[in-house]
Amino acid sequence: MIHFESWKIWTILMISLWGLLYAAPNLSPQEWRDKAGDISGILPHKTISLGLDLQGGAHLLLQADMDYAVTARVEDLEQALRRSFARERIGHAAMRALANPAAGEYGVAYRLRNMDDRDRAYRLTRNLHEGIDVRISPDGTARATLNAQALTEIKTRTLNQSIEIVRRRIDETGTREPVIQRQGHDRILVQLPGVDNPERIKELLVRTASMTLHLVDEEASQPGARIPPGTVVYPQLGNPDATLAVLRRVALHGERLIDAQPSFDEGTPIVQFRFDQTGAREFCTITRENVGRRFAWVLDGEIVTAPVINTAICGGSGIITGRFTIQETVDTSLLMRAGALPAPLIFVEERTVGPSLGADSVEAGKIASIMGLSFVLIFMVLVYGLFGIFASVALLINIMLIFAVLSTLQATLTLPGIAGIVLTIGMAVDANVLIFERIREELRNGRSVISAVDTGYGQAMSSIIDAQVTTLIAALLLFSFGTGPIKGFAVTLWIGIMTSMFSAIWLTRLMVVTWLKQRKPKVLPI
Repeated sequence: MIHFESWKIWTILMISLWGLLYAAPNLSPQEWRDKAGDISGILPHKTISLGLDLQGGAHLLLQADMDYAVTARVEDLEQALRRSFARERIGHAAMRALANPAAGEYGVAYRLRNMDDRDRAYRLTRNLHEGIDVRISPDGTARATLNAQALTEIKTRTLNQSIEIVRRRIDETGTREPVIQRQGHDRILVQLPGVDNPERIKELLVRTASMTLHLVDEEASQPGARIPPGTVVYPQLGNPDATLAVLRRVALHGERLIDAQPSFDEGTPIVQFRFDQTGAREFCTITRENVGRRFAWVLDGEIVTAPVINTAICGGSGIITGRFTIQETVDTSLLMRAGALPAPLIFVEERTVGPSLGADSVEAGKIASIMGLSFVLIFMVLVYGLFGIFASVALLINIMLIFAVLSTLQATLTLPGIAGIVLTIGMAVDANVLIFERIREELRNGRSVISAVDTGYGQAMSSIIDAQVTTLIAALLLFSFGTGPIKGFAVTLWIGIMTSMFSAIWLTRLMVVTWLKQRKPKVLPI
């Protein structure tokens, strides 16, 4: 234990130097960090990001409307079944989508005109969706309902899609280090550190950005006209008093969009869009078969524009015009690029943490860390003398290593994370205390200086490993089953334990061994 190979010495020195270099940017002015990042990106310039509770920002809890999502799904199933029956020439009547949230019943109902088609109708209905139960009565009445497993899958997929789209929208705004997590079966937690305008973020998040294309029902659009089944009335964007009746059936879904960008047309803000290959082909077919009719672009339940189709449009791209402001074209393009939410989102909780409150938390964390560090250093020096000084130097390097690792990982530091660091400060000298006490015991038993040090490090190692591994397991469980702040605490605790093992077992021992070889003392000052 006394002998140190050259490679070990160099490894310890390089790790310590690395910790110093990569922790330093956290104490450097912003302009220095920017310059360091500009020099080929070689010099360390990354810093720890502060969490919501330390720098302020917005805390939002959103809930997805699962009834809407499932209802929209069964309406799609109804349309798909209509097309399948038409293709197979199966006569039917009274086909409708079933959506009864109170009873938990979702599916499709219809009545067969000819019972000879029963087997084909059953097969087509059964293949509509995995997990659909089909019952056809002797009189031809049929009910196809989604079972509990199918409903759970739809809701899970809806929430996962919503989380991904929320993430895309927030990333498009340039927000750094957002926290986006699932909570329960229908809620999404969003934390936005440093956001000073949460209202715009909220507006972007709750908009479904569902763009669909419908053919206009000209007769039903006349004032006082009766609205027939299969037709729906939407208000026009910017003018809610003006309405237009369109066919309920969606001619083309906005999910076929692959790009949308704000632009100008003769000085007027517009939105340019482009379809994928399938969307371009469908758009070409629709415009070719409906020349002379109006085509309504519906965004979030409002008609943006309803131009007349003068000719077939087969290029796969186009523009949306309307009473847009420049900011509206930017936001609309952003939403269309990010994709449509599969279900509306509702705010169920909102908190805003001010920068001053975050600054107070940072200051309190600094005071707690400095006090904890000071008490530990004083205790070690008073109790263990020179060896306590060695342990204190190792502790300072240990703290630098923690900050270096967090900076390299671009981790977000929260108040519980600071608590983990403060706890680590106390735990970091635990291994040294075990070693030093074992050395004292060996000296009392009559061993020589070299033998006492060698035996002390050797015999204390099992106790140190047991204690640290036990704490690592606890930190791992906290990270695995905890959320948000709990994970932050677990991460800093885990990193702190690993760096303290290095500082106590390697770094402190190197300092002790180097001193022993140079001074060759007869008595240990411990």
